[in-house]
Amino acid sequence: MPEDLLYFFVAGFLAQLVDGALGMAYGVTASSLLMSAGVPPAAASATVHAAECFTTGASALSHRAFGNISKTLFRRLLLPGVLGAILGAYLLTAIPGEAIKPWVAGYLLLLGVYIIAKAFLRFEPKEVVTHLTPLAFFGALLDSIGGGGWGAIVTSNLLARGNAVREAVGSVNAVEFFVTLASSAVFLATLGLGHWKIIAALALGGLLAAPLGAWLCGRAPRRPMMILVGLLVMALSARTLWRTLG
Repeated sequence: MPEDLLYFFVAGFLAQLVDGALGMAYGVTASSLLMSAGVPPAAASATVHAAECFTTGASALSHRAFGNISKTLFRRLLLPGVLGAILGAYLLTAIPGEAIKPWVAGYLLLLGVYIIAKAFLRFEPKEVVTHLTPLAFFGALLDSIGGGGWGAIVTSNLLARGNAVREAVGSVNAVEFFVTLASSAVFLATLGLGHWKIIAALALGGLLAAPLGAWLCGRAPRRPMMILVGLLVMALSARTLWRTLG
């Protein structure tokens, strides 16, 4: 495997490992890596979501096998998440790539800050299922536009409200498969399928990491992992902003 594809394979493995364990950061991390390498925002989001069709499917099955999914959370998040994903993907393909690139990088930078801030929250686990429709809709909308953010927004909010880590992460990961599938369908219809070698490398790495990530859910040290993910996303996004605005 060429060195650059090996890089994306490792990136896909690590991103899915963290995503499976914490319910966030696969799309944000992978999109930041692609954009920092010069891939336009729409193409980066389309590439990441195409790879995620495989990784999120494997992750959803793994979380179901480990009993990490709340049926109530899954049902309440599914439909608004799919609708938000479709609208976000359509909006991104209708906007010139260079015009939206600094805004998307800024959004990802703020997400990095958001992830770090959420790492320091303390709560007692309880299932909270109110106001899930707008949360899922806007989480999926920004996920399609930014190439990531579904988990960072939805999972973090569920955890901040007091939902148990295992069920919040498992349910959000399960719904993410359908959110990703909806986004990818729009991207495929409007942009076609490009960067297939990168898609394959990201997907293969993610497929191998999915069962391990689901097993780690609720077992891995949450705070250090979230801080590391947030710092990585912030650094890559800041680099993209510097290169674009400079």
